Formats: sequence, C-alpha cells, structure tokens
Amino acid sequence: MAINNYLFVYGTLLNAENEFAIYIKNNCIFYANGKFKGRLYDIGEYPGAIADNQYEGYVYGDIFMMTDAVPALKLIDDYEGFGPEQEQPNLFVRETIEVESERGIINCWCYLYNLPVDGLKLIESGDYGSYKKTSS
Repeated sequence: MAINNYLFVYGTLLNAENEFAIYIKNNCIFYANGKFKGRLYDIGEYPGAIADNQYEGYVYGDIFMMTDAVPALKLIDDYEGFGPEQEQPNLFVRETIEVESERGIINCWCYLYNLPVDGLKLIESGDYGSYKKTSS
C-alpha cells in the first residue's frame, strides 16, 4: 500500500525555532500554501484544528511533500501525542484530509484536535501565525 507523502501543518510546526519544524524544513519539500474547511482553536501553547465541511471558515497552513514519510510521520506522531503508546485519548489524531491549494486539492496527512473544544477560544482568522503576532 502506498503511503500518502503530503503533510499539512498549521500551528507550531510552522515556527522556525521549533526543532520539529526544522526537521520538516530539512527533510521535506515545501509544496504549496493550503487551507481546509474547519475551525482553529487556541489551546494555550499551540492551536488545535477541527475539520468541518459545514463551517464557512478555513484553517490555513502549508503543505509539505515528505521525501521519506515513514520516519517523518513517526517523529511527528510522537511530537503530536498520536499513537497507541501515547496518552489516551490522543490529544491529536492523524487523518487524511482534502486541502485546497493553488496547485489543486491535495490529500494530506493532518493532525486534528481530538478532545472537546468547550471553553477554548476560536481563532476566527484560521491563521495561527497571524493570530500569534496580534495576540502577543
């Protein structure tokens, strides 16, 4: 079975100082800016996205093509707290979603928030980078 080689990132993995973002930059190829229909929440130190095709807003981020997806996903799974050996229920789940880009619709792996969002602040712009600049 072929593995999906595209990864969509929207939060701390876009932070140039984050060691996992540096890994992505050094081991993956930037493919396109992207967005998917959904909501983005401020969870504190990081954001969490929920895919929702019925929602009018988008979550914005970057699409990367992983040159070697298996070790890349294993490393990022650990970072995102995803997998059977991680605390249950997982904070994030890795799912394939359709991401819109100037290069068309790309099926990408994405880490989606897996816990209740009650009481969390909605990031209305859907853009974590811009939100962090204006909220700090």
